[in-house]
Amino acid sequence: MDNLAYIDDEFNKEKTEMIDGKIYAMSPRPRITHTLVSGNIFGEFRQHLRGTKCTAFCDGVDVFLDDKNRFVPDAMIVCNPDIIKDNGIHGAPDLVVEVLSKTSVKRDRGRKREIYAKAGVKEYWIVDTWGKYIEVYHNQNGWLVLDSTYFYYTEEEKTANDNLPDDDKDKMQIFDAIKLSICNNFEVELKYIFEKI
Repeated sequence: MDNLAYIDDEFNKEKTEMIDGKIYAMSPRPRITHTLVSGNIFGEFRQHLRGTKCTAFCDGVDVFLDDKNRFVPDAMIVCNPDIIKDNGIHGAPDLVVEVLSKTSVKRDRGRKREIYAKAGVKEYWIVDTWGKYIEVYHNQNGWLVLDSTYFYYTEEEKTANDNLPDDDKDKMQIFDAIKLSICNNFEVELKYIFEKI
């Protein structure tokens, strides 16, 4: 009972996380868009990481950061095989993805981000399926700082933007892919993340 985050409650059928020693119930049935996006991200990670020392994990894997913090990210990358145990990840993943839900927004943007940063997560993605964008944070001296926000645009939207004159104030610089800071030569295209959304 001393280490609350590591208690294995076989009778607890409800998916939970522990933040600062307090148990929070997670949504047992995520929206289809949530499941599709997290699955798309995991699929891209898994495909690109084949043959490397890093491993991609999908939703459902517990991350034990310390005795009072146990999270279940929607996707993650772990490059240190020593922290991969049978019951979950024991330590900080290199990259963590949280797909927002209406009940998780405050925690994912707030306290969980702070705890992930202090634990040593190097890169943190917050994915908004409603607005179709991803915020990418990089760890800087124990703080996860926003590096960039990547918006998904359809081919029609990109074409319309490209056809604007260069001096038009509405013309945007559009980035089609996110380059991972933790892996060389690894980019994930937004069209695959938001595929079928």
